[in-house]
Amino acid sequence: MNDIDFKEKTKALIDSLKSISANYGLGNDGNEFKIITQVFLYKFMNDKFAFELKKLDPKLRNAENLPKGQASWEEVVKTYSEDEYEMLLLQLGADTAKLKPQHFISTLFSRQNESDFAKLFDDTLMDIAISNNDIFSVKTDGGAKVILFDRLTEYISDGSKRDAFAKAIINKLVGVSFEHIFHQKFDFYATIFEYLIKDYNTNSGGKYAEYFTPHAVAKIMAAILVNEPDQDVTVYDPSAGSGTLLMNIAHAIGEDKCTIYSQDVSQKSSSLLRLNLILNNLVHSIQNIIQGNTILHPYHKDQEGNLEKFDYIVSNPPFKLDFSDYRDDLDSKENNERFFAGIPNVPKKAKDKMAIYSLFLQHIIHSLSKKGKAAIVVPTGFITAQSGIDKKIRQKIVESKMLAGVVSMPSNIFATTGTNVSIVFLDKTNQSEVVLIDASKLGETVKEGKNQKTVLTSTEEQQIIDTFNQRKAVDDFSVVVSYDEIKQKNYSLSAGQYFEVKIEYVDITAEEFIAKMQGFEDKLNQLFDEGRALEMEIQNNLKGLGYE
Repeated sequence: MNDIDFKEKTKALIDSLKSISANYGLGNDGNEFKIITQVFLYKFMNDKFAFELKKLDPKLRNAENLPKGQASWEEVVKTYSEDEYEMLLLQLGADTAKLKPQHFISTLFSRQNESDFAKLFDDTLMDIAISNNDIFSVKTDGGAKVILFDRLTEYISDGSKRDAFAKAIINKLVGVSFEHIFHQKFDFYATIFEYLIKDYNTNSGGKYAEYFTPHAVAKIMAAILVNEPDQDVTVYDPSAGSGTLLMNIAHAIGEDKCTIYSQDVSQKSSSLLRLNLILNNLVHSIQNIIQGNTILHPYHKDQEGNLEKFDYIVSNPPFKLDFSDYRDDLDSKENNERFFAGIPNVPKKAKDKMAIYSLFLQHIIHSLSKKGKAAIVVPTGFITAQSGIDKKIRQKIVESKMLAGVVSMPSNIFATTGTNVSIVFLDKTNQSEVVLIDASKLGETVKEGKNQKTVLTSTEEQQIIDTFNQRKAVDDFSVVVSYDEIKQKNYSLSAGQYFEVKIEYVDITAEEFIAKMQGFEDKLNQLFDEGRALEMEIQNNLKGLGYE
């Protein structure tokens, strides 16, 4: 089976799991995404375990080549003594969940006709979660651990249907194996992950909107930030969502050359990010996923209790959000350095328009290491605001010489919001020139659902990346300016304000010049004559007015 065929079979499996959920009344239910993503994860972990175990033990590897009807690898495993099996598990890498024979999908498949099968199904998932809690659990900012699985059948309100629901799930999982695709790289799993969560990562139903960052934006951010090899670095996203930005930059650096750190207030996003890390060979970073409010309770700190500093930071933070309920808690001495430009006041109306992105920006600047780099999606209005917190932030990054550049993106690059966005690139080692790009005229308009969306072609993506990394000035597209020039422009970061105004000259003879000037004079005289006639007409009309 080739990669394309397997990708399609995987999508078909995801669709069938969604169909089962719909058949049992969970279509579009708030818990549907938990069932789909956790069942998929259970399948993935089962097959990853089998794949790794067979690499360690030739007997298990050879069992899969036996004629049909003879012992399977699962049956061979069951013949091992407890000590033999434990020794096998000890040889597994930390990125593979440790399973017992009773955890296998094949075991549940063989026991599906037992009474209370739904309880057996749930107990199995819970036992896997508890057994692997140290590696695979997500922490909250309060220190609690969020384990891998929930008791999924309990989302079926009618208890009499839970056994049938669990059976339907298990019967779908035995049809396809992931064992032959674990050598695949980022792009393969990114496609699968996006398809898996496409119905569950929208901006509906909640004040913390979990926007899915377009791959073009994520690719551009990663390619500009990581333009030379690096290793043993830390990567952070304080508003991680499901991890699109983190996965792209980790792939650009090398999954084995970086450690991921994140925080996000959304429980759903943290669970999806965990799944993304598992799919992309970043299990070692799961312990650094924190579910909590970054602005109010930043979690990652050093041994002295100071906020951790990171080598790379990426973020697509929420732009506007009502944080009035904890706004005053931020206005404290311990936050003075972090929120150096200030904290937005609570407006009398439209509290949901509070510019929370300005807090994320300040938090990111404060969290950069001495050689740190960052890429942050901001509303384009930020780059030209003439006063207030936005301008103070721009002054800081210019006067501290930590600005690498800005890319202003096309309108509607996000299908879920009409806000124009720009990407601000920071680099604490950039002491010289700054690249400003106006990419607003690029892209093709397509319809996505009810919304219009602008999509960049791969050529346009590369044009932006190459122009930035090569620091090229291109007419009406990009400029390369000094920090002093930016100060002279009132700290504006809009490329358009630095473009040269061009005057086109046309060569003409003296006779042609005289003729043109005579034409202009004749036209002016004509206009003056018409004006005088109109003036006389108005005066005559005024004289004709009388009082009755």
